[in-house]
Amino acid sequence: MFTNKDVMDLRKKTGAGVADCKKALTETDGDMEKAIDFLREKGIATAAKKASRIAAEGIVAAKIEGKVGALVEVNCETDFVAKGDQYKDFVNGVVDYVIANDVADAAALIAAKADDTIAATAKIGEKIAIRRFAKYATENGVVESYIHMGGKVGVLVEVEGCTCDSARELAHDVALQIAAAKPLYLTASEVPVEVVEHEKEILRAQALNEGKPAAIVDRMVEGRVKKYYDEFCLLNQAFVKDPSLTIEKLVKSYGDKMGKTLSIKRFTRFEMGEGLEKRNDDFAAEVEAQMKK
Repeated sequence: MFTNKDVMDLRKKTGAGVADCKKALTETDGDMEKAIDFLREKGIATAAKKASRIAAEGIVAAKIEGKVGALVEVNCETDFVAKGDQYKDFVNGVVDYVIANDVADAAALIAAKADDTIAATAKIGEKIAIRRFAKYATENGVVESYIHMGGKVGVLVEVEGCTCDSARELAHDVALQIAAAKPLYLTASEVPVEVVEHEKEILRAQALNEGKPAAIVDRMVEGRVKKYYDEFCLLNQAFVKDPSLTIEKLVKSYGDKMGKTLSIKRFTRFEMGEGLEKRNDDFAAEVEAQMKK
């Protein structure tokens, strides 16, 4: 009725998955045109069946348009698909939508792009899932983004105080810092009290286990808490390009040169797939297995 080459040809023409192409050709007695129509007609049903699959690969993408910036994470099932042009086009469409519209939260974005997501899932042949986004708009400042490792890590940062090129240069340096050093907070004052107390308990136990005298343990703990701030609070971190400067001092040095007061207002860092369960199977092996069915 049809050959493996027919299956792959149909996949190239439609972007559908191997199993879907094989079923379409089976249902249409190997007629390529009818198989294409079959896949188009069954697109929504096909996409729905993929809803339970694990989508923990994908890319983080960003866009800056004037004083507005957006950062999104969209997941798929395999790194193979994440590198494809069809998938990247879909992700870029999501970024464009966030830039152009007021989107309340991730649920609203998912709902707004539901039809496009279903169509992309059917065409690409894998579950596609919009996970999260951040959007910044500034009046007196700049928004900058940085994408690392082809979309494995993405950063969005807003610097206030000037719309000039020097402010954007600072924002770019800060974005690189965030990508590399993984800060969790902007300032030490933003660290929740319960987080600080939990760290103190751990550090106090460590000091006692090291045999330190109880009389000096509290002083040691305070010193080690400062190290926690230096590691996880952006303004406290040593600048990766010049460790003699903290980020706070870097911002001040830019401001002093410009005669302006600059500040980092906020930042977001997405690492693709963090916290999600990953697929362990091999995509090529999956394709081969499906062709044998």
